[in-house]
Amino acid sequence: MHKLVFFITAIALISASAFIPAQNWESSFVKLGKNGKLIYTSDAQGNVIPDFSRVGFYKGDKPIPNIPVVSTVEPSSNSLQTIQSAIDALAAKPIGSNGFRGVILLKKGIYEIPSSINIKASGIILRGEGEATKLIATGNTQYTLISVNGNGSPKELPGRIKISDAYVPAGATSFNIESTGGFKTGDKIIVHRPATENWIHDIKMDQIETREGTKQWTTAEYALQFERVITNIKGKRIYIDNPIVMAMDAKYGGGEVYPYSFEGRITHVGIENLSCESTYSSDTAEDHAWDAIRFNRIENGWIRNVTSRYFGYSCINLGQYAKFITVMDSRCYDAKSKIEGSRRYSFNNDGQMNLFMNCETTDGRHDYVTGAKVAGPNVFYNCKASRTHADIGPHHRWSAGTLYDNIVTDGEINVQDRGNWGTGHGWSGVTQVIWNCTAKRAAIQSPWASGKNYCIGLQGEKYEGRLKGRPDAEWEGRNRDGLNPKSLYLAQLDARR
Repeated sequence: MHKLVFFITAIALISASAFIPAQNWESSFVKLGKNGKLIYTSDAQGNVIPDFSRVGFYKGDKPIPNIPVVSTVEPSSNSLQTIQSAIDALAAKPIGSNGFRGVILLKKGIYEIPSSINIKASGIILRGEGEATKLIATGNTQYTLISVNGNGSPKELPGRIKISDAYVPAGATSFNIESTGGFKTGDKIIVHRPATENWIHDIKMDQIETREGTKQWTTAEYALQFERVITNIKGKRIYIDNPIVMAMDAKYGGGEVYPYSFEGRITHVGIENLSCESTYSSDTAEDHAWDAIRFNRIENGWIRNVTSRYFGYSCINLGQYAKFITVMDSRCYDAKSKIEGSRRYSFNNDGQMNLFMNCETTDGRHDYVTGAKVAGPNVFYNCKASRTHADIGPHHRWSAGTLYDNIVTDGEINVQDRGNWGTGHGWSGVTQVIWNCTAKRAAIQSPWASGKNYCIGLQGEKYEGRLKGRPDAEWEGRNRDGLNPKSLYLAQLDARR
């Protein structure tokens, strides 16, 4: 009898222990302090993990508004013309005091769209009635179903000045310049980080193993331009609204700042509550629509609650000049194309200060991804990918400052030297932070010079990556439950609020 009591007691203790929550742990790089504040640990040069919280629509400081409907569209025999005419008519009206012209409501039904719907003016919202509003791309070319695009590019204004600090670390929000005489609080500036021969040499991107088509990196192609706003000036020190995400080192040319204008960029455009599909002839067909939605030359806009199916490239594709865009609660399902390069980039970002959150994708290749010379910060938060055919992460040619936060994939997350893939992808990124993510396996490396990458709390296998002998990133807590804070993005957002 005593043996039976002992056995039952032991089983009860084992069962109870299974429900004891994992002990919380903190990264050595970012810790929670009192009252929700965050404490950052710097390296010997002052570099810290940057604050990624000022991304998305109005930096997350304003909710996405609920704008009233001013025009209603029903499906018709020429749905493209009907929708485009409603957009053009609204674009001709003045912008309201709230910065918007209004909402065009697409009533439930099927809209056959043989070529692109174009929004080229500010203040226009295209809203459906959820899955019941279905836009079907019927054209037989690789086109974008909904294109939102201003015109032009940033124009440098007189007053370029050098950064006088010998080293501005990653994470810094202020630095000294040679003279602040031509600047004032509120000015829009470019923080220009040049590419120098010794920098390219030190990261060994002039030594990529050659094969047919391989291009070594050149100084003319690899300068970076970070858009910022001056928030304060004290003496010769300027303060900026978003942090430096790649160190400005005099050894590698330092940096410069200059004012700029961008008159052709539009603002306050939203796409919401739509289902988008592409026709296709086979699982590997390529003569059909490529992007469901593409934004470029726009700031402070959003895409939410959009579902795409059967496109060749993406659900959402943000171009180089898309800034402060929130993409949320959207889904990219069942891409149709060959499974090879330049296809199936489910949620692609080439812009700055953009936020992707609560998204899902299946059958993609590079599902949450940035391209070449992407100037951050940018954030992918709380997103899932399944039936993946390649990896998640910065894809090629030096993306700076991205947070991958609570990404769950059955494939890989990689930040690595991609070597001679493509025409010389090389180092994919710097100041890339993988936080509390889950993957089959991951190769997270740091470049030979000019910065670090971080892998904190990964659930999954660590592997060497494509090329052996590359420097390891900063790894902590692999396969350890209980990382606190669970989300770095939400903790940073909460801390500054």
